[in-house]
Amino acid sequence: MKKQEIQKVKINEIDLKNINLKTILGLYLQYKEVINYLVFGALATLVNFVSYFIFARLLGIEEVISSGLSWFVSVMFAYMTNKLFVFESKTKTVKEFFKEMISFFLARVISGILCDVGTFALMVKVFHINDIFSKIVTQVMVVIVNYIFSKFFIFKKKNNNEEKKCA
Repeated sequence: MKKQEIQKVKINEIDLKNINLKTILGLYLQYKEVINYLVFGALATLVNFVSYFIFARLLGIEEVISSGLSWFVSVMFAYMTNKLFVFESKTKTVKEFFKEMISFFLARVISGILCDVGTFALMVKVFHINDIFSKIVTQVMVVIVNYIFSKFFIFKKKNNNEEKKCA
């Protein structure tokens, strides 16, 4: 199948009786950014757990320090995969690269404090909502907030006028 034969497909345009590889690839092209974001987000979570296991269990590093190190490793993994495969961000200088990376880390810290810790504490301690349910809700919030930060602030696409000014 040639690449030019595959076109983006919208969900409401699918004929369920005739789904084929071309349709699936068309759906992927239409929703590539979101699909890649979710896939690499799941992989970042796996990186977090595996690196925590390595730091805490195999290397014997204290649990809280291991948790911090595994967070750093997983956010670094998330940054690189978001940059390369999700938002396909191009940075022209080392300064642009570090600005983008620092912005990514700061956004992750903000979403962690506001959603993962703050909202979780509010739900569990103030509203007495089940902790597992609260954790699920806050993790969904984290994914959404991180996507918004990444798409609209960190990896936002430059319009042609901005690119021409830089050249």
